[in-house]
Amino acid sequence: MATTQTKDYYGTLGVKKSATADEIRKAFRKAARKYHPDVNPNDKKAEEKFKEISEANDVLSDEKKRKVYDQFGFYSDNIDPAAAEAAARGGYGGASAGHGGAQRGPRGGQEVPFDFGGFDFSDFQGGRASQQQEAGGGGFGGSFKDIFSGMFNGGRQASRGPQPGTDLEYQVSVDFWTAVRGGVARLEIQRQEVCPTCKGKSTTGGSVECPECHGSGQVTQMGGRMKFNIQCPRCGGSGKVQNSCPTCDGEGVVTKREPLEFRIKAGTRDGQRIRLAGKGNAGINGGPAGDLFLIIKAGTNPVFTRSADDIYVTVPVTMTEAALGAKIDVPTIDTHEGGARTQLKIPPGTQTGQKLRLREKGGEDRGAEGAG
Repeated sequence: MATTQTKDYYGTLGVKKSATADEIRKAFRKAARKYHPDVNPNDKKAEEKFKEISEANDVLSDEKKRKVYDQFGFYSDNIDPAAAEAAARGGYGGASAGHGGAQRGPRGGQEVPFDFGGFDFSDFQGGRASQQQEAGGGGFGGSFKDIFSGMFNGGRQASRGPQPGTDLEYQVSVDFWTAVRGGVARLEIQRQEVCPTCKGKSTTGGSVECPECHGSGQVTQMGGRMKFNIQCPRCGGSGKVQNSCPTCDGEGVVTKREPLEFRIKAGTRDGQRIRLAGKGNAGINGGPAGDLFLIIKAGTNPVFTRSADDIYVTVPVTMTEAALGAKIDVPTIDTHEGGARTQLKIPPGTQTGQKLRLREKGGEDRGAEGAG
């Protein structure tokens, strides 16, 4: 059976197992100065030593990685740090189940529920039976570690703490004048609200036998030919679950449609996003609600066109007015609201398509241009 050699990271750095983070950092810096490749050019042994102390520092300087190493005698990214911490606190303790029973950790720690019933170890070494590993012996092969990952992740109880609601996004069409001058818009949205029966708790009190583990508190998980008995993720090992709320089917939220009225500020642009805090889906177990984002789709106008805060209008002039100059009355956005037209001076020699400006006649008082 292929094994991963157990490495003494503490010995590599020359510190005790009780060393503080500061002591580990100082030990690494001291060793790094001694074995760094720049200090020892073309020295393969120094290069390998530098890799070893770097690996040891990477694990021991990280609190979560160090917990995994201290509990199992080796570190793997496939092992969940929370599982190592739970094992250290006795979270996996209990009687053995099935053939083989629960095995002691490599450091003589709490029991981890491994059930080796029905497993053929010959696959790990080309058809030959592997030697039995001692409790404080080496690590496991790559396939073994992959199965560890699935076991630890599968054995964690689903979090029932406060969970924030998700955000919603709707596109809202508003007419040209509402976007320019501001106003009120309305639409109907569909969102999740806190269940009125259970108040978002998902349960209504009382407990029943867990349907996942049938009250045993453990479930069986397969990994290749290996079988594990792990803590039931649904009931957390208690064997019982709370009665689900009949109104929301245990979701804690119900879906409803509701009308929404909101104000469009003057100068709102096409494609602009408006955020309404707390108007998204409701949170679960007391979590905050998400936000509602409205994407504005501004309408067009047959007379006026808009670019950002500028308003454009095309006005016809005669050849004589363009050549000699003149004063003409042109419509502006004020005209739409019952105001008088504004007089525009046409300079002599004005060309077709030339742009002339009327200040403070655009949207949100940021300037506009008329075309003559």
